[in-house]
Amino acid sequence: MNKSLPYRLDLLPVIPSFHRRARYKKAFREGQLVYYGPHPPYYGIGEVKQIVGSYVAVDFRGTGEFGVHEDVLEHNYLIPISHHRLASI
Repeated sequence: MNKSLPYRLDLLPVIPSFHRRARYKKAFREGQLVYYGPHPPYYGIGEVKQIVGSYVAVDFRGTGEFGVHEDVLEHNYLIPISHHRLASI
């Protein structure tokens, strides 16, 4: 487990995968910053590396509690991070 997290992940809103905001089809793009909506501290903040259908490959670089570096998740588990929000965390 990563004890010293580089971001204030507790400031990101929790958005479950079944929530309307998570289920609408988001237009992810490579290089975009995202987080794991149901529990932001688990994976941390990651960069979209590749998109294949409804699956998104993300490089989390070990920024979360679980120390995950790369994973592939369905789009409804990921929430985009705006530059404005990133500046506040």
